[in-house]
Amino acid sequence: MQHRIIVLGAGYTGATAAGRLARRLRREDVTVTLVNAEPDFVERVRMHQVATGRTLRTRPLTALFDGTGVHVRQARVTGVDVDRGTVIVQDAHGTDGTEELPYDTLVYALGSGWDDQGVPGAAAHAHEIASRAGALRLRDRLAGLSAGQPVVVVGGGLTGVEAVTEIAEARPDLAVALVARGGLGDRLSDRGRRHLRKVVDGLGVTVHEHTAVTGVAADRVHTAGGADLPSAATVWTTGFAVHPIARATALEVTGTGQIVVDATMRSVSHPDVYAVGDAALAMGPGDKPLRMSCASGTPTAWQAADAIAARLTGRRLPHIPVRYFNQCVSLGRREGLIQYVTADDRAVNAVLTGRTAALYKELVCKAAAWGIAHPTLGLPTRRHRVVHPAPAAAEAADVRASARPAAR
Repeated sequence: MQHRIIVLGAGYTGATAAGRLARRLRREDVTVTLVNAEPDFVERVRMHQVATGRTLRTRPLTALFDGTGVHVRQARVTGVDVDRGTVIVQDAHGTDGTEELPYDTLVYALGSGWDDQGVPGAAAHAHEIASRAGALRLRDRLAGLSAGQPVVVVGGGLTGVEAVTEIAEARPDLAVALVARGGLGDRLSDRGRRHLRKVVDGLGVTVHEHTAVTGVAADRVHTAGGADLPSAATVWTTGFAVHPIARATALEVTGTGQIVVDATMRSVSHPDVYAVGDAALAMGPGDKPLRMSCASGTPTAWQAADAIAARLTGRRLPHIPVRYFNQCVSLGRREGLIQYVTADDRAVNAVLTGRTAALYKELVCKAAAWGIAHPTLGLPTRRHRVVHPAPAAAEAADVRASARPAAR
């Protein structure tokens, strides 16, 4: 009987994990099913470009995985029963009833969406760019604005910085502002902050630093200081919240709903479940939780896929180090900032700026999309036979890997 592997979510991490598993295991021994609500792979790191009217290349999942052995199932996940080993799905259009899909191994990669953080009015009146649908709605809204109308981007992190510079460059006729709870670029080095300030000022963006937003209305943003900022379009970029389904299961999760995993991305409570990307609380260098990002998510997908393959084929468990090298920030189409960081993501004083940095960021985005179709990075692979039970040597390696400190 074939071993049934189901991967939930076809973002960067889920699509990578599915493709990598298919290249590691013999098709006669396993089935790999990738479940996703949308028919296409979405380049989430480019949603700020979509919001300003740019058209991205369409990447149908069926075409990406044609001939790989990965079966793509377009459906919406409505539940997971980890005790019975089943996933409940519904037709992506919601026209059919639900169906149960049994699994032997589950890779949970449903990722995250925008987080309104419970701020009154944010869900009703603000736009998000964490999804393609949200980016398209913002695109339509921006297209309908006339010269001089105000746009407010809430959130001073990298997503907010990319969004506000993209909008200001694409629509110099609008009055664009950024509201940051902290300082502008306060996680960057001194050189990084100076360059960011130079670009933002050059684009005419008004920055409200150390300002907390307390509410959002249809035509304005309320701040803790009592001031109201007029806004014809409010863009919310204050962080991400994980998909809620894991919290409704028997999996051990954190207070934020992330699945607690060991060093191989395997659930500490249910060994037949692996979690990758934003869905997992995984530890990186310095015993720090990995931040939600493509940079840390993709290596977790490599680790999970290779660990699953190793356990099924009786081979030694791999250990793929997850560390940071830089933070890549686009500042419109002509400017960029590459902030080099330590392995545990602390900024150093080395940066790359200007058009060279913009090109660097573009190459990183293209490489991330290329990696979906080439999950082993173009290296030759050999599919191995599934063995049951795993040999003692592999079990010993398994024990050693599981002994590494689990995420808490």
